[in-house]
Formats: sequence, structure tokens, C-alpha cells
Amino acid sequence: MDKVFVEGLEVLTTIGVYDWEKDIKQKLRFDLEMGFNTAPAAKEDDINKALDYATLSQVVTEFVAAHQFELLETMAERVAELIFARFAVQFVKVRLTKPNAIVNAQGVGVEILRTRKV
Repeated sequence: MDKVFVEGLEVLTTIGVYDWEKDIKQKLRFDLEMGFNTAPAAKEDDINKALDYATLSQVVTEFVAAHQFELLETMAERVAELIFARFAVQFVKVRLTKPNAIVNAQGVGVEILRTRKV
């Protein structure tokens, strides 16, 4: 299975369990990897047969910016569900990082892997 990926997609959103986090925007970084057969697009050099990562990035960015969750786990799960709903991918890996959430760490986060149910 071929893979299409988007690395380092940064989005400002409201996320967190603490009261002070509910009133501010914080940056989240997404690394997305999707299973997608790229052969038809490559054969015909046709964007309409490809997984359009620009469109995918825009869809994810708009969703994340418009929704508020407390947990990174919830955000990652909802992004995976969104990708399955909008794009014909076989699997999606979502690595979600919250930079600078801990003073002495570059970031914390979660990584999930979901496979399309048949």
C-alpha cells in the first residue's frame, strides 16, 4: 500500500483540560499518514485520481480551528474520523503534538493508527 503524508501541519485551536486553556488558542502540530493507491494518479498524471494533500490539509485545518476538545486523544480520533469520511484512504495515522505543553519538553502528544472498516 502506498502512503501519502502531510508533515508538520500547524493549527491554532482551543484545547486543554485546565480552565486557563479554554480561553486561549494553542498551536497543535499534525503529522498525517494515509494509505492510498497512488498508481492511477501516477499513471495518468491526474490530480483528480490522487489524494489531494492540499485539500486534505485545508479540511483538517478548518476542522481543528473550529472545534474545541479537552484531550489530544479526542482531537486525534476526530481528525481520523474526518479523514475517513472525506477521503478514500485505507488507513490513517495521526501523530498529534502539543508543543511546549511541558516546560522542559519540545512537545507532548499522541499517535493513533486507524484502519478503514470494511
